[in-house]
Amino acid sequence: MSFDSGERVLVIGLGRSGIASCKVLLARGCAVDATDEKPAALAATLEELNAAGVTFVAPEAVESLAGQLTSCVLSPGVPLNGALVRRVQAMRIPVYSEIEVAYRISKAPMVAITGTKGKTTTTALVGKMFARAGKNTRVGGNIGNALITETFAAGPNDWVIAEVSSFQLESIRSFKPRISAILNLSPDHLDRYHSMDEYGEAKFRVFANQGPGDTFVGNLDDPIVGELAEGEFSKRIPARAWWYALAPHRMSTLYVRHERITFAPPMGDPRPVELMPVADIPLLGRHNVSNVLAALAIGLAADLDPEALCAAVREFEPLPHRLQQVAVQNGVTFVDDSKSTNPGSVIAAIEAFTQPIVLIVGGKSKRTDFRAMGRAVEKRVKAVVLIGEAADEIAAAVDSTRAARASSMDEAVAIARGLAQPGDVVLLSPGCASFDMFASAEARGDAFAEAANALAGARG
Repeated sequence: MSFDSGERVLVIGLGRSGIASCKVLLARGCAVDATDEKPAALAATLEELNAAGVTFVAPEAVESLAGQLTSCVLSPGVPLNGALVRRVQAMRIPVYSEIEVAYRISKAPMVAITGTKGKTTTTALVGKMFARAGKNTRVGGNIGNALITETFAAGPNDWVIAEVSSFQLESIRSFKPRISAILNLSPDHLDRYHSMDEYGEAKFRVFANQGPGDTFVGNLDDPIVGELAEGEFSKRIPARAWWYALAPHRMSTLYVRHERITFAPPMGDPRPVELMPVADIPLLGRHNVSNVLAALAIGLAADLDPEALCAAVREFEPLPHRLQQVAVQNGVTFVDDSKSTNPGSVIAAIEAFTQPIVLIVGGKSKRTDFRAMGRAVEKRVKAVVLIGEAADEIAAAVDSTRAARASSMDEAVAIARGLAQPGDVVLLSPGCASFDMFASAEARGDAFAEAANALAGARG
């Protein structure tokens, strides 16, 4: 499939990626049909796409396209095993993910970064590194802007830096990044996957089509990803593998020694080279040191100037809603980590602070296990404020005598402030999706910041 003139493509799902797919496919000369199971909420979008030349087909009428379609492009939010997709497959229409099409039309080499947590920060940092090293760089994917838009515009001398999710990787076929990376794996999206094994297999697809001329970057410290480093599991990786760790290891290409990031070149002069002190990293938490190691490994695998890479790290600014300080009131610091949507990211956030923490946690559960998070809360958190649908689940995993409940973000912030003392941190790190109370994680974080700043302003 070349996805150009003469082809007729059905796009399923009209979120951000689906809309971008429609526009790019039209620009390449395809005839484009689109469908979505919630058309009532998409009136303005459908009007815009219709004016551009996209034909909307109701989900119950997709069989009317049998014999006319050449392919189907799937938005990441649409499950591959859903009834609508199965009906399309029954028509013997090949189904591709948006990132698969993005890869096929790209003229530029690609970096693909995945993992349970830290993907967006690492992807943004890698984009800054490549730009700082003089490369024309386009960043897209799960980070916010559709990957297909970026690859459509990229030239052969550019680099495309992609954040890819397990959802996006499910329906790839020939997607083959020049450099791939898996940052970590912990329980997430178990409302979509039947098990951690199934979730992990979706992530492992990021390197499935790579070859000897490509590079895979992996985290030795992660118990699941690290299993790929040696023995039978290592045979699964068809590319050369670069490993990183927070301590020296005989397999690691990048590691921390004496609080300095160190590079052990896998080829040429094997003597370790100190790149930069950990203290220069402008991000909170040991998990972000690991993310920086991953980003540096990617840049070095692309043969970029180490000095430019380290300069990009020093210049990097924390992204919104990721351990972002939003207010200080009478010695109490309010930190927005609303992009924390799984228990593992809550643990990482808690471990980023030495100060006492009042934690605001909860939201829409993704069928994950909160017990490990509960143990971390018991050790490091002085009080908890529970919000959202998952409040009962989380209450069962933490000491309920230290847990309060709130029905709104304003109430949660007010309760947390009442429990905090000067020098404490009020941390919003929900560990859950936002859709029970908010339209997005961003909206949730904005509500927290507004409540914190209103409280700070009222109290002076």
